[in-house]
Amino acid sequence: MYLCFMKPVYAKDTLTITTHLVLPENTNTLGNLMGGQLLNWLDIASAIAAHRHCRRVVVTAAVNNVSFQHPIKLGDLVVIEAKVSRSFNSSMEVFMDIFVEHGATGEKTKCNEAIYTFVAVDQLGNPINVPELLPETEVEKIRFDGALRRRQLRLILAGKMKPEEATELKALFDRH
Repeated sequence: MYLCFMKPVYAKDTLTITTHLVLPENTNTLGNLMGGQLLNWLDIASAIAAHRHCRRVVVTAAVNNVSFQHPIKLGDLVVIEAKVSRSFNSSMEVFMDIFVEHGATGEKTKCNEAIYTFVAVDQLGNPINVPELLPETEVEKIRFDGALRRRQLRLILAGKMKPEEATELKALFDRH
């Protein structure tokens, strides 16, 4: 439930873009960016996006999905675009697109994507309510719609929800 005094936030207002240069200390013996380094960069970018949504302290609740579709090489410029895709009571899902930017042309190629979940907390670390998210673009609306199903799946896998309670997930299978 959203509190009535909280003004809804547009997804575009949570956009966070970070750029990183892959240096030798960030790579493995093959010259590829280490996955743990990318996870760290993703955590920071998504935390900023979640903070922009609620303007409160946020903590990482889950790393829902990270897909490593293409290797990122030494010397590459890594651009992370993070945006809140949906908010719930105290949690926010942040969807990230990861690009490699070609140094000479500036052309960006999507190489990975990730989804993290954050919870807003008060000064004692207790969850607090966050504003509603308003998607505007087609991509924002698609990610918004899918977020409830992803949340239900995450809660089932964590043992916090019974499968029969996952109405959005069940609806996917009932349609076919």
